[in-house]
Amino acid sequence: MAPGNAYRPGRDHTSRTYPVVPPIYQTTTFELDDTSYADIQGTGGLRETWYSRFSNPTVDAAAAEVARLHGAARSLMTASGMAAIATTLVTLLRSGDTLVAARQVYGDTDDLLTRDLPALGVTVIRVDAFDTAAWERAVAEHRPAVLYGETLSNPQLRLMDIPAVAGIAHGAGARLVVDNTFATPFCTRPLALGADVVVESATKFLAGHSDVVAGAVTLDDGALAEEVQRRLITFGGCLDPHAAFLAWRGMRTFGVRLAESCRTAEVVATKMADEPGIEHVRYPGRLDHPDAGAVADAVMPGPKGAMLGLVLAGGDERVLQVLRRLEVAVEATSLGGVETLASVPFNSSHFTMTPQQRLDAGIPPGLLRLSVGLEGEEALVADLRQAISATGGS
Repeated sequence: MAPGNAYRPGRDHTSRTYPVVPPIYQTTTFELDDTSYADIQGTGGLRETWYSRFSNPTVDAAAAEVARLHGAARSLMTASGMAAIATTLVTLLRSGDTLVAARQVYGDTDDLLTRDLPALGVTVIRVDAFDTAAWERAVAEHRPAVLYGETLSNPQLRLMDIPAVAGIAHGAGARLVVDNTFATPFCTRPLALGADVVVESATKFLAGHSDVVAGAVTLDDGALAEEVQRRLITFGGCLDPHAAFLAWRGMRTFGVRLAESCRTAEVVATKMADEPGIEHVRYPGRLDHPDAGAVADAVMPGPKGAMLGLVLAGGDERVLQVLRRLEVAVEATSLGGVETLASVPFNSSHFTMTPQQRLDAGIPPGLLRLSVGLEGEEALVADLRQAISATGGS
């Protein structure tokens, strides 16, 4: 290659043909031209690549992959799952609006709903995610602007009847936002079931390797996507290009990983159901799951996910002892990686709640949450059995 302008290295060090893998555009800014200025002045800079807080090709590649997995028109990447949730809700809500939200949500989401949105003048009404009649009553009484819930609640693993709740929302002129982190687009595509916006922690199953923190907002409404994008720019919730590359790379094996993890989770749930010391197994694929039947078949028509819960006899003290005895599953927060992660809500995801609040939210003492990885069912079942036996069996 002939030498170019030594002061403009970004022009010269590119390939003649396209790379097989999207490059990491680890750059803050891009050269401007008349087209760039026209977009900046016309849209606020939403459609041209000129500054990485607004857009970046590597981040766009990751977003396109999320959209592809959902069969959606567009996804936006964010710095975390909570950035996706908070930015979306602040985009959709104004002071004086009402939000009807599920009672069963991730702990930090609960903080947003109980602490931050009311401080902004938003009234928040809570209902049980699985109680479709309660959604209908709350919407009729309060006329909300937005409804919010999780496909598969964390950590209760209860299902929201997305088609029914979407119909309730739209009948009242409201929008439905669904957190699909636990279910993933491998098991559920909420937009196809009537949701208006899907938010996810891409940190979890989407990226899948416990090495990046990221989030995603997915939707089919182009105008609403631009409104969310504007808030991401203003609030600074953009994703770093290197993190976006890690998320993109993880998603290239998404289907293979999820197929194996979901299969293993179902086997582990079945084998642990009759174990001494286990009071109850929570897994959406079991016939004794409270949402089994029409709701589960509609919301998760195929695989039923890679998350499962075991309720142990002896309460939180006992489950913590079991957790510390595990040798294959790792005691850690988060989920969705290739390794199996185990946690107990009372000291991690829902530690801010009182014991009674956790009970009211459907989180019993002794609940062990498992995010099933790729170690295989034999290793995981043996690990659980030895940990339970070492702490007293039944």
